[in-house]
Amino acid sequence: MSSPHGKHFGNGHTERISVAALTTVHHMTSAPNRASRLDVDSPEEPASDDVVRPHGGDELVVRRARTSDIPEIKRLIDIYAGKILLEKNLVTLYEAVQEFWVAERADTVIGCGALHVLWADLGEVRTVAVDPSAKGHGAGHLIVDKLISVARELSLGRLFVLTFEVDFFARHGFAEIDGTPVTAEVYAEMCRSYDTGVAEFLDLSYVKPNTLGNTRMLLSL
Repeated sequence: MSSPHGKHFGNGHTERISVAALTTVHHMTSAPNRASRLDVDSPEEPASDDVVRPHGGDELVVRRARTSDIPEIKRLIDIYAGKILLEKNLVTLYEAVQEFWVAERADTVIGCGALHVLWADLGEVRTVAVDPSAKGHGAGHLIVDKLISVARELSLGRLFVLTFEVDFFARHGFAEIDGTPVTAEVYAEMCRSYDTGVAEFLDLSYVKPNTLGNTRMLLSL
């Protein structure tokens, strides 16, 4: 689920890591209304806005989304809409732009993902999508790693994901869960939310069609 504009290290440098460290992504990772390795930042460090890695002759950059990225984010979502992602309209994406990070190569957005805060200690990884032409180069992994890093910066203790891509998220440390891992009091408060993703987390009956076939997973940070 911050400003849409990036902030940089005080010394003007960005973080660079060898492409040899990247893990190849074999499948697009995502799930309806949310998601689709390598720790980009250590848990103790604030998440920087830009992560730069060599990618052949081009650089792969993971950065905070800007409003100008929204049409490209929608394009990525539309590729998988009705399959492993729910369709999202432009106004919904503009409203949530501060939650999104994008992967960019040669000034082209090739991937996206979002971190949505659900409760004081709980967040959700949402809407992870990678352009089919860019699969296999680690963009999905880098996006999820960045979202995990940002969650730590926000002092979240747990991250939830509802996904078809169990193996992908298991490699990030997510584990399958049953039920809703909150107290009855928190459950009642969260029921006040109008957010569809919160309803899916709570496993409310009216969003059951959205969640069929998905696996509920949780990561402790």
